[in-house]
Amino acid sequence: MSDLHQLSVKALASLLQTKEVSAVEVATRFLARMGGNPHNAFLDIDSEVTLAQARASDAKLADGTAGPLEGVPVAHKDVFVTRDFATTAGSKILSGYRSPFDATVVQRLRTAGMVTLGKLNCDEFAMGSANENSAYGPVQNPWDTARVPGGSSGGSAAAVAAGLAPAATGTDTGGSIRQPASFCGITGIKPTYGRASRFGLIAYASSLDQAGPMARSAEDCALLLSAMCGADLDRDSTSLDMPTEDFAASLNNSLDVLRIGIPKEFFGEGLAADVRAAVDGALREYEKLGAKLVPISLPRTELSIPVYYIIAPAEASSNLSRFDGVKFGHRAKDYTDLVDMYKKTRAEGFGNEVKRRIMTGAYVLSHGYYDAYYLQAQKIRRMIADDFQKAFKECDVIAGPVAPSVAWKFGENANDPVADYLADIFTLPASLAGLPGMSVPAGFGAGGMPVGLQLIGNYFKEAQLLNAAHRLQQATDFHLRQPKGLQ
Repeated sequence: MSDLHQLSVKALASLLQTKEVSAVEVATRFLARMGGNPHNAFLDIDSEVTLAQARASDAKLADGTAGPLEGVPVAHKDVFVTRDFATTAGSKILSGYRSPFDATVVQRLRTAGMVTLGKLNCDEFAMGSANENSAYGPVQNPWDTARVPGGSSGGSAAAVAAGLAPAATGTDTGGSIRQPASFCGITGIKPTYGRASRFGLIAYASSLDQAGPMARSAEDCALLLSAMCGADLDRDSTSLDMPTEDFAASLNNSLDVLRIGIPKEFFGEGLAADVRAAVDGALREYEKLGAKLVPISLPRTELSIPVYYIIAPAEASSNLSRFDGVKFGHRAKDYTDLVDMYKKTRAEGFGNEVKRRIMTGAYVLSHGYYDAYYLQAQKIRRMIADDFQKAFKECDVIAGPVAPSVAWKFGENANDPVADYLADIFTLPASLAGLPGMSVPAGFGAGGMPVGLQLIGNYFKEAQLLNAAHRLQQATDFHLRQPKGLQ
């Protein structure tokens, strides 16, 4: 019982299936570790709900109707709506909100048998790269509590790294799975846009948002991704009409014929030396495994930042207009008329970064600026996607750093939001193109902080990415290392 929190999703599932441990025992162990909410990772915990789900899993394990992940705990980023837990999206404007339904991703993992531990802290409406924008306080990085865990899925990354949950869901709009996974030394994957349903995912930027799993290993991520993905055409118009896939089936394939593209734009000025050293070490491991490194170019990498910070805020300004105090969420107490109620509710309910992006989005969509900004950004977005397709003619997988540096200390970028934006330079291109991408632990940099290797694949090549990540993890132990004091 004492080391259950150190076990992988696969190991826990095996113990549960063979009845060497019960779902209630596993849930009880994790709930005990969550006591006091270490690192401010959780926003809502309800032990009664969790234990009730665990008892239901034990009943299925006993009568032979168990799902493949029956009884294995999972925690959900607080942008997925849930019936049994409050959903706030890290915002005051949704404080205490209870959804009448579960998001499709939540529902599918529950159908697979997973037991929900609670809801995880995140940047407000998933807007941020540090988890400093949550209305409920920042999440601490388990490797160094004075540093950020990354964002916006910082609570998800911290919970897995700290052994508070064996796995978690996250969302990735511009890098919000990959960057916190890198900063916290875990594995995370963003699938091809449309692979996982967005139904019940509180929208930030609808053409970019995508759900994905976060866990210690590629193998665990493959198990979760298989359960999460699948067509949801009736409820999500962007859902892909593709059958479910067993992403774990090809994990052990040889890498002898794998061509790994190395974009020169990912290794230029601005990349910290310690991050470069860790990434180079991982690439050398791939050469030992038989893969071939191929130089490529993604010439519009730098343009991904202005393009993203035009398109994403534009979509956010539209999506967040529904939070007006009329039907749900926070409502201002004192107002004179409907318009005054709108203004005061939104002024009180939204944080500074959300307001900044709403105003930016409204500006670029306004008359006289739509053609100059939004339309031009969409054109360059297509060019960025075309650059990737040109590159994939020369390689199978693209590799590079996830972020230019390791996790920074709290407050370092407090007065400079653009500094946070620049930290996304290596993750934004794949998001704009809708490609699958992942972060794999690749070593450690300054201050003993984790460094992630980013792997980007072509459309629907998640299995190939997970195979490459798994083979690296068979050759290294970075994904097995834990913060001091948490073993």
